[in-house]
Order: sequence, then C-alpha cells, then structure tokens
Amino acid sequence: MSTPDLGGWIAEVFGRPAQDLKAFERALTHGSQAAANYERLEFLGDRVLGLVVAESLFERFPNEPEGALSRRLNALVTGQVCAEVAREIGVVPHLRLGKQARDDGAANSDNVLGDVMEALIGVFYLEAGIEPARAFIRKAWDERIDAHATAPKHPKSALQEWAAAHNRRPPEYEIVDRSGPNHAPRFTVKVSVGKLAEASAEGTSKQEAETAAAAALLEKLEK
Repeated sequence: MSTPDLGGWIAEVFGRPAQDLKAFERALTHGSQAAANYERLEFLGDRVLGLVVAESLFERFPNEPEGALSRRLNALVTGQVCAEVAREIGVVPHLRLGKQARDDGAANSDNVLGDVMEALIGVFYLEAGIEPARAFIRKAWDERIDAHATAPKHPKSALQEWAAAHNRRPPEYEIVDRSGPNHAPRFTVKVSVGKLAEASAEGTSKQEAETAAAAALLEKLEK
C-alpha cells in the first residue's frame, strides 16, 4: 500500500513530480518493514550530500584552510543535522516502518531520520541528476552553512586542546549505558579529565554521545 499522498509531497518538497514513486518509497522504508529498504540509497545520498556541502564551503570561504573547511563539513553532515532537515521537510508521516519499530519510537529517531534523509537525496540524485540534487541540498542547508562566521571546533578536539593547554591528562571516554532497540539505540557516555572533572551525556550513537559529553565538560571547565 502506497504512503498517502506521497506523490504530492515529493512534488512539493523536491520541486518536480516523482518519475519512479517506488524508488522514493524504498528511500522511506526501514529494514523492519521490508528487505528492500533505504540502506543502499543512504550510502549514495551520503556521498552526494558531502560533495555538495563541500562545494558550497569551498566557494563561500575561499580563505579558509582545509582543516577549517573539514570542521565545517563534519558539523553540517551529521545524522542529527540530516534528521533536523528531514523533520523540516515533513518526512515523518511518510516513513514506512514495521510495527515493532514504530512502537519503539523509530519515527522520532535521529538515526532513522538522518539515514532516510540521505536516502531521499540519493534517489533524487539518481532520478533527476546532480544539478537538481545540488539545488535541493543548497536550499535545505544554506542557512546552516551561513550560521557560523568562523569554523566550529569539534567539542572533542576542543576538550583535547584544553587538557593539553592546562597540562592535564587527555580526556577519557567510557560508555556507561546502552539502551533501546538496535534501530533506535541510546548511548550514555562519561568523559573525564583525570580526577579534575567529568560529565555525562546521551546520544543516538556512541559518537554523538561522546560529542555531547565533551561539550558538557567543556562548559563546566570554562565557567
């Protein structure tokens, strides 16, 4: 059964009607629903997104070195940012989830929504080509690209530098809890700088939880 009004939603979001509605359905399908799911399309969309955002950064910040551009890129293509875009364009009502995944809250999972957003970019690229895909990504990501006057520093790198500058031991990260189903996990990570201070945070991936914990500890140390 087709997702209600999927064709109209695609035309509105992407600016053109879908030529192959089933391909878009696949991009919205979680593994709990069918074997033909979004994973391969996500792989492709991730690379298309990275290319287009890298192009935009290269054009907009002509005087920045590679390291600063990389920090900007890494901050813009995270699963969390992709999930934010997915929510903004109205992906959630069109997700195709198995009953258990839906009951477990997969429709609100940053992991799932981020993957679906990349899959949608992948299928749109295959159907329409690079120029329409580039136009869609730039429209969706432009404000985020312009949000930082200077390249953001990743919290883990910033914490590492703080520890070195204050002659402290390097930060140590520890997973203290993992909960939730495989498609919507929750990680709790604790980070400490010797016996000086520590902080904990949650995330939908180990990396996200470590990043949040590092940001929390930095805030505590810099007060």
